[in-house]
Amino acid sequence: MSGARIEAEWLRRPATQAILAALEGASGRTRVVGGVVRDTLFGRERTNPDIDMATELLPVVVMQRAKAAGIAAHPTGIDHGTVTLVLDNTIAEVTTLREDVATDGRHAEVRFGTDWVRDAERRDFTINALYCEADGTLFDPLGGLPDLEAGRVRFIGDAAKRIAEDGLRVWRFFRFSASHAQQRFDPEGLAACRHAVGHLDHISAERIGSEMRRMLALPQIARTLAVMAEIGLLDAGEQVLGRLFAYEALGGASSETRLAMLSNGDVGRLVAAWRLSNAEREAMDSRLAAADLLSAGKLAWAAYRFGEAAVEGLALAAARGGWRREQLAEIARELGRLPVAPLPVKGQDLIELGMQQGPALGATLKRLETAWVDSAFTLERKDLLLLASSGP
Repeated sequence: MSGARIEAEWLRRPATQAILAALEGASGRTRVVGGVVRDTLFGRERTNPDIDMATELLPVVVMQRAKAAGIAAHPTGIDHGTVTLVLDNTIAEVTTLREDVATDGRHAEVRFGTDWVRDAERRDFTINALYCEADGTLFDPLGGLPDLEAGRVRFIGDAAKRIAEDGLRVWRFFRFSASHAQQRFDPEGLAACRHAVGHLDHISAERIGSEMRRMLALPQIARTLAVMAEIGLLDAGEQVLGRLFAYEALGGASSETRLAMLSNGDVGRLVAAWRLSNAEREAMDSRLAAADLLSAGKLAWAAYRFGEAAVEGLALAAARGGWRREQLAEIARELGRLPVAPLPVKGQDLIELGMQQGPALGATLKRLETAWVDSAFTLERKDLLLLASSGP
């Protein structure tokens, strides 16, 4: 338990207070829980966050109370006790207190209850079992606050049992250790994760991909990825890991660029393994292609073909090539000085010179484009027209 209090805009917000009031928050029957409480205490208060709440009230009662108070209620997960409430721009996911009856590692059979400690004990880490009252008073039944203050990500109870309930918690252990523990790993938790590797084939690619996306968006993650690779949870060799460390040392923090590095040139493998989107695949492809051009010294072509993606391609090329910061800065300046614009000659211009539509016209346009880009965009329209008139 803790008598600490938190102050936060999301808690003072009239909509949040109205939802808590409708669900008997003043008497402690409904409390805010989870990420928004954890991150506020950690000094990472988010703007307009979705808010998770836990309640003693049954889902049907939550629906009734919300509607009576003029709050929109949606039974988004009512079979598992979750109702989503919306008021103004505030979204609250309200879940009735639960305790696990049985689990197969993916889905848990639960029953509703009114025991706050039992509800806390079914969560993953102590830092995620922090509750807050309507007035900001903290309710900490499992010692999550000391762990948060110490930068320690600790499984609740027996780590192996928590992982057996949901294998995705292995990935979540590494993500939270990176985001809230400065990439330090609780020994018991790490040992349990190591033991679980090889028994996680039942976890869907979508769920793993979702965790990896969030992990790769963190400012510092290379050490965590190295530990994941060391225990066999991540397929990444020494060369790839070295590039990830070099990328971070250069100040890089793009999740798409890290994905490109982890693909090691085999983008399709990673797309299938983590069910990545077409947009993510395109981002990886563009960064890898831009990095190849930049590594070959073809700055103008990288800028022309990939635009802003060439900047991340440059960071990728630097990490792959072991460039010094000074070298990277100089090439970045050269890249920034290139006046990239559309080719100043079009097919109609060539037709007006007397050329006929067809393959020859297309080949001439391609030749002019190559000359223009190779000149670092210094050739003017008149120069290109003269070049077209002179033939191949």
